[in-house]
Amino acid sequence: MLSLAPNHFPAMRNQLTLLLVLIACTCVRAQPAFSFLTEDENAFVRSELQRLTLRQKAGQMTQVAVDLVFEGPTYVLTVPPVMSEERVNRIIGELEIGSVLNVPSRSIPTVEEYHDYIGRLQAKAMETTGIPILYGQDAVHGVNYVRGSTLFAQPLGVAASFNTELARELARITAYEMKAASIPWNFSPAMDVGRHPAWPRNWESFGEDPYVNQKFGLAMVQGYQGDDVSDKTSVVACLKHFTGYGSPRTGRDRTPSYLPERQLREYYLPQFQAAIDSGALTVMINSGEINGIPVHTSKELLTDVLRGEMGFEGLLVSDWQDVRYLYERHQVARNLKEAVKMAIDAGMDMSMTAVTTEFPEVVVELVQEGALTESRIDTSVARILAVKVALGLYEKHLWDPAEFPDFGSERFARKALQSAEEAIVLLKNDGLPLPIGADQRVLLVGPTADNMRSLNGGWTYSWQGDKADEYLQEYNTIREALEKEFPDRLTYVEGASFDTLKNVEAAVTAAVEADILVVCLGELSYTEDPGNINSLILPEAQRRLFNELHATGKPIVLIMAAGRPRLMSSMANRSRAVLFAPYPGPRGGDALAAILSGRVNPSGRLPLTYPRHPNALETYDHKATEARNGSFNPLFEFGAGLSYTDFKYSELSLSSRVMNPGDSLEVSLRVTNEGDQAGKHAVLLFTSDLVASVTPSVRRLRRFTKLHLEPGEYRDITFILTPQDLAFIGRDQRAVTEAGTFRVSVGNLTKEFDYED
Repeated sequence: MLSLAPNHFPAMRNQLTLLLVLIACTCVRAQPAFSFLTEDENAFVRSELQRLTLRQKAGQMTQVAVDLVFEGPTYVLTVPPVMSEERVNRIIGELEIGSVLNVPSRSIPTVEEYHDYIGRLQAKAMETTGIPILYGQDAVHGVNYVRGSTLFAQPLGVAASFNTELARELARITAYEMKAASIPWNFSPAMDVGRHPAWPRNWESFGEDPYVNQKFGLAMVQGYQGDDVSDKTSVVACLKHFTGYGSPRTGRDRTPSYLPERQLREYYLPQFQAAIDSGALTVMINSGEINGIPVHTSKELLTDVLRGEMGFEGLLVSDWQDVRYLYERHQVARNLKEAVKMAIDAGMDMSMTAVTTEFPEVVVELVQEGALTESRIDTSVARILAVKVALGLYEKHLWDPAEFPDFGSERFARKALQSAEEAIVLLKNDGLPLPIGADQRVLLVGPTADNMRSLNGGWTYSWQGDKADEYLQEYNTIREALEKEFPDRLTYVEGASFDTLKNVEAAVTAAVEADILVVCLGELSYTEDPGNINSLILPEAQRRLFNELHATGKPIVLIMAAGRPRLMSSMANRSRAVLFAPYPGPRGGDALAAILSGRVNPSGRLPLTYPRHPNALETYDHKATEARNGSFNPLFEFGAGLSYTDFKYSELSLSSRVMNPGDSLEVSLRVTNEGDQAGKHAVLLFTSDLVASVTPSVRRLRRFTKLHLEPGEYRDITFILTPQDLAFIGRDQRAVTEAGTFRVSVGNLTKEFDYED
């Protein structure tokens, strides 16, 4: 045996070397490397992982509502809110939780108050773990949980502007004002594609079209994150809600969607892909379920598709209490422990546990029991730390409000007013009753005429927006704005509340003395479950009020102030003019007054299809078989929107009659303002695939732009299309551009070309 030793030692050394190499490779594979960080920053994340205990890692994966560190019961804190040292010690000190969200209930703090309480939380976190807290809020139309901030039109109204540059500017202002309050994480934009008109979060989306959602979502991400997300005027964006959230079968929030893979890939992934490619660092998970699988448990979507196919490297966070809902609502888990394991196995990194704190303890138990590996936990914690590093939170996690002198400034206010003006859509103007004449006497009637909730929607100083009238008293309701616009010739009578007739007789009597009736109908504010409805039909009281006023024979201007297309077919047909105001924000009253008087020329266009009947809810990009015998006949089509001037399209031309792979096609036309008033105008380009292996949509929006033209001025516009713009998801579930004939349409102009592969 001794004679064999010289031969055995090299073999043993080789085996040991191989073992060390394998261990080293395993360690290397386990160490994260993020493309959005530098080499030194990646090394720092790795060093942080090595020093953290399992309990601290579980804390980093947990996000709680800020209510948990204040005195008083959850959701009903003391007023003013008083931070509890005992609760701070428990949440940040003992549980070592790494993320906080929301606003103290029943209060809207100032930037100085945020600076105080976030500073105390950050100080405790740095003392405990040495890792800054990642604080987040839903700032969906400006910083809607900070007193004195600048609020804009809601996203659906911003989409109606068809002005992506405006969207980018609004997002930059939002980021600036969030940082003034030391809040670096925004749960926005929502890129859900609102495909069901009754869905109560339609107004938080950019409408029904994937391309519109892609372009506006991308503009908002770029506005929030800027050129450098660590800059003091930038915040990290969070894409909501991956994916398919905006298409529930019932139209109710957080109810099941049934989406074939082809539809999922065609309508619900492209906008997320564009934002991820541009550098979006966080994503929030769809609260609902798709094809019977709660998305929080779908490894296929959250890991295979989002991570594997789409290349998302950042932080994936749950929505409010959604891990708990896996057993409380969806009934796919027996208890919290099973639910936590399911969600982490699927790919979730951070649980928005909201008002409960069992999650980190359960994570530790699952690892100790061998149900989860610590390396899997490390993967999520690395992503969380990477976002904190990218934000520069280790170096600076608290900002002095004095460094943000433009917070709530008049400069920002002008952009807010512009967002309101461009959000409002003039849908009908028969006989040109608008603008209202200089000598016309006006009667203003209806439940949306004199409150701020109907102009602002949810996420306005409270989740449901029910505090808007309290906190927005300095702004004008429609009534207050019209009283200033038409002094001494406006009469206001409420007529009805949202669901009850009130002084309708007084309204009818007042109509006798009026030349024109402005009737304001629609909705109050809402979002999520409380906004669920069983019918798009307006309450009977509003319809009866309209009927009584119509019987007077006076011309009616109907204003529908709502966050979704409430049915108004009969009323629109009997109105001389119709405007849709999709939550234009605090300055919506001023914008409507300026449009009614003619000081502002309306330029909004519908980012959704406005249905005519309760069961006729098709989208503009429907299939040909859905339009047989004239069955597709909406009240107003996607893209509808009038102006007080006349824009004419002419000279549509294509750079070639044939497109080949690798080519691009230029589509050119002239737009002329032939009217006598300056105006803004959105130009929309659609394509139609005349024959395809999968039934094509009748048309799809491919490009749009917004321009301003003086009277008599014209502009030559060129759009560029590529083969990718003509692609669809084929029978093999892959994107394909097939040879064939395509039609381009802009307004009433059309041209055809062939694609040859």
